[in-house]
Amino acid sequence: MTAILGAAFLSGTVLAAGQGIAHSTDHGHEHSHAHEHDHQHGQDAVYRGHFDEAQVQSRELTDWEGDWQSVYPLLKDGTLAPVMAHKAKKGEKTAEQYAEYYEIGYRTDVERIVIKEGRVTFYRDGGALSGHYVDDGHEILTYKAGNRGVRYIFRKASGDSEAPAYIQFSDHAIAPTDAGHFHLYWGDDRARLLDEVTNWPTYYPSVLSGGEILEEMLAH
Repeated sequence: MTAILGAAFLSGTVLAAGQGIAHSTDHGHEHSHAHEHDHQHGQDAVYRGHFDEAQVQSRELTDWEGDWQSVYPLLKDGTLAPVMAHKAKKGEKTAEQYAEYYEIGYRTDVERIVIKEGRVTFYRDGGALSGHYVDDGHEILTYKAGNRGVRYIFRKASGDSEAPAYIQFSDHAIAPTDAGHFHLYWGDDRARLLDEVTNWPTYYPSVLSGGEILEEMLAH
């Protein structure tokens, strides 16, 4: 049983806050552009973890409602190799080093998650665990790079005993919006989850093919 998941059925690691979740960037140019460009710039800044606390709003579990697939198998089978090569062109690591980094980040044996009407169901090796989760607030985290992120937290109110007591979403957004993908942290210790910085299982809609997910990642 992993301390992160708090249940023998669920295993996976939960990532380092700030690694792979939000990235620092330089926003030193003039803010004298058109409104639409300013809006897009603001969205980009938020995505990279630069925002004011006053901008942060509460969110409901419906923002993540849907049927979601883990991207870990796509990393393992080589589908996401072009993403690692793309990162290597801009970053400080080789494609192989990025692959190793994301292998730890994406790692999980929960291959599918379904969220519907407040119920979250975790699928692993043909079995499932589920619970009904309620809002437990959010936390703003500051990372070593100086950027920040928001964890939206939900607490299990009922359900299978081995389902995690807490789930925490990170999807780069800081206000109500339908998620396009998300990083998920889960376990029985709310505070400890906030300290997790090495493993962030990541999920995209199950309706997307591997190629479509690749395109989404390359676009960002």
